[in-house]
Amino acid sequence: MRAFTLLLLITFSFPAFTLQVADDGRICAPFRGGVVDPAVIEKMLKADREGRLFRIQAKNSKVGFCVDSSVGRIEARFRDVQGGLALHRKVWGNGSQMLVMVDANSLKMNKRYLKDMLTGEQFLDTYSYPKILFVSTHLQWLNHKKAILKGILTMHGVSRPVHFDVNLTLVPNRNPQATADVIVTASAFIKRADFNIHSLSFLVNDTIELCMRIEATLFKKQ
Repeated sequence: MRAFTLLLLITFSFPAFTLQVADDGRICAPFRGGVVDPAVIEKMLKADREGRLFRIQAKNSKVGFCVDSSVGRIEARFRDVQGGLALHRKVWGNGSQMLVMVDANSLKMNKRYLKDMLTGEQFLDTYSYPKILFVSTHLQWLNHKKAILKGILTMHGVSRPVHFDVNLTLVPNRNPQATADVIVTASAFIKRADFNIHSLSFLVNDTIELCMRIEATLFKKQ
């Protein structure tokens, strides 16, 4: 089978994660109310006070997954992604943080029957688990642009540690044509069995590649 890539965030519900969240205007609103550790929220708020909080631009960001199957290469992306990055001293250092939340029901695919299969009870079960969440825990730099981003991915009601291979680009001297202040591209491989997705094994490979290209801009209060 051919390995295929689907553009992901990230990304990625505490167990059950049926909690309905809405943006009420506050910083990190979708992640409050017990969705993530309050200490993580405080880190993001601290970054805002220090002028180093970046908000994901959903329109220009791509988050998705890909997997081998008996019908060939399957690629999918999620249209609804939100979150942010708290960069440490203009460089993504140890004091940085990344939050990515995806609406699993926003899955977009060319073929309707494949979308119905992937969002149905036998795979993502988006009715029971509408959100996918990724919360970073550590970043290890390999050079000035490449790093390994570690964190917890919650999907299908299961939380597991994952690590992404990351490329980070800071956009210098922003001009009116620029769409972002920082661009993050990342990919990771997971086993769907680790997230209690066991059905359709005769059709879909167990290994899934998660991919994302995140564009974020410096958050400025109105």
